[in-house]
Amino acid sequence: MVTVGVEEEYLLLDAATGVPVARAEQVRRTAQQHPAVDGAEVQPELLQAQLEIATPVCRTLEEAAEHLERLRRALAEAAAEHGCRLAPVGAAPFTDRLPVPVSDDPRYRAIRAHAPQLTDEQLINGMHVHVGVPDRAAGVAVLNGLRPWLPLLVALSANSPLWHGVDTGFASWRTVVFGRWPVGGVPPEFDGAADYDRRIRALVDGGLIGDLGQLYWQARLSERYPTVEVRAMDVQLRAEEAVMLAGLVRAVAATLLAGPEPGPGRAAGAAHHPEHLSAAVWQAARHGCAERLHDPLTGRTAPAAEVLDHVLDALAPALRRAGDAPWVEPALARLRTDGNGAVRQRRALRRGGRAALVELVAPAPDGTAP
Repeated sequence: MVTVGVEEEYLLLDAATGVPVARAEQVRRTAQQHPAVDGAEVQPELLQAQLEIATPVCRTLEEAAEHLERLRRALAEAAAEHGCRLAPVGAAPFTDRLPVPVSDDPRYRAIRAHAPQLTDEQLINGMHVHVGVPDRAAGVAVLNGLRPWLPLLVALSANSPLWHGVDTGFASWRTVVFGRWPVGGVPPEFDGAADYDRRIRALVDGGLIGDLGQLYWQARLSERYPTVEVRAMDVQLRAEEAVMLAGLVRAVAATLLAGPEPGPGRAAGAAHHPEHLSAAVWQAARHGCAERLHDPLTGRTAPAAEVLDHVLDALAPALRRAGDAPWVEPALARLRTDGNGAVRQRRALRRGGRAALVELVAPAPDGTAP
């Protein structure tokens, strides 16, 4: 069984205006006193308006869902105690009070000193899915095989259409902002574990990045755990959508680990070329999943419904083996009907203005899910 873990990043927003507020340390300390929270599960992020949580290692999606709902609920309650709202949103829709200070950590201060404007604009939040691998060699094989799936994950998860109070025209503006760091986007293909380790060490040893934490590829090997970490997705408005994405990532990884071709990620020819995948990610960030999608199995774009049916057919054996189909298929069907986070943010803003958008992305802790 391929294990799974989820990390999520959140913003803290003013309940009335939706503007980020620098109260992360106060909210974190309060959350750590919550009886349902292990203190290590809640961590600061780069900016003082952000927090990050991490689930334990999970064997089932049911476990992952329980942990995400528990942590989201505890943090939302802690945020309310400090006069703000927890927002699982991919980018701050309103940024009237830039810049937000960096968190009090030497590494974060060094990052800002190196790239002040980029740091100030990192009011963006992702979700990271860790899938367990037996060893580093298997991890690189999974990493290589995941590359053509990254555009689809960006499209499905897109939840950041707004920035500085305007519609960017992109479904995932977070993808654009995050892609400006030196080592980002789709990772290259590697010739095994030794090649991967040699190349990432050369980036540090050559003084091009400060540490391996600055490998901002959309997927990478974890340096702390025996996992592949997929970082392509915006954080999700709903916990059930985060669980669905984790299930899709696990199904791809499990299929890749089960054997060589045929299998997900082995589309022929241009589908693996870096320029092809970079363009596909850009298109996914621009359009989300409202129209056409990049099919990871063919390398071509096709109507969204056709691609999703194709993908579910390919992943069905892995989803059934893990017992994940009941978590993935209904949530994906709901996404097809309601739209992803980007669609719903635009809909809320159009129908109810700023107040409706804030209520969608940062509901009160005693309210219903958006």
